[in-house]
Amino acid sequence: MKRKLAAGNWKMNGSRAALAEFDAMQPGVTDSVEMVICPPATLVATAVEKAGALGIGGQTCHVKASGAHTGDISAAMLKDAGASYVITGHSERRTDHGESNADVAAQSTAAWEAGLVAIICVGETLEERESGATLNVIAEQLAGSIPDAATAANTVVAYEPVWAIGTGKVPTLEQIAEVHDDMRAKLSDRFGTEIADGMRLLYGGSVKAGNAAEIFAVPNVDGALVGGASLKAADFLPIAETLGAA
Repeated sequence: MKRKLAAGNWKMNGSRAALAEFDAMQPGVTDSVEMVICPPATLVATAVEKAGALGIGGQTCHVKASGAHTGDISAAMLKDAGASYVITGHSERRTDHGESNADVAAQSTAAWEAGLVAIICVGETLEERESGATLNVIAEQLAGSIPDAATAANTVVAYEPVWAIGTGKVPTLEQIAEVHDDMRAKLSDRFGTEIADGMRLLYGGSVKAGNAAEIFAVPNVDGALVGGASLKAADFLPIAETLGAA
């Protein structure tokens, strides 16, 4: 039975003082639930020291292990700092930095080579949702963003509809189920049922304690990628505890 995952993406937020929240998050880590925090790169090494039972990840990585890439951070550097995960392909990276599916695939490969688990993000815009293109968009992103060497051990897939991130808007349970069921089927067709069933599929986009139980009850939802609600233990811990009870 695969361990469920509650992953927190702090984005460009947080300070060393904010790491004090880790102490109150510890009860959420159980035999059935893993918790991971992805703070800004400046905090990764310090976060690892204070993590306790929490896992620590980066928010992105360069495709190269080293070199003349001012301002970038490699997967090898994240691993050296003590990280065990890295997010690749988040919609904000795809939009703000123009990262393509091919870029995401290269980053994910770099993550694996450094010994990190890649949390590969996919998701449609509101325009794509309203035009009925969601499943086609997700299928294209899965095909182009996930390298052929993906396994249940090195890959987590996070579905984050772009229009639901930080907006308070959440897809219907039927919409979440449709996408997660289709992702599982697509992964099974490509990698085989055993690998696909072992891959954890997360939902992300305005997840909070108030809606977590109904989201986690949706088949093929194995956890959540949480943004703002992961900054405070009072908000994030109930989500992890709800995941454990699902």
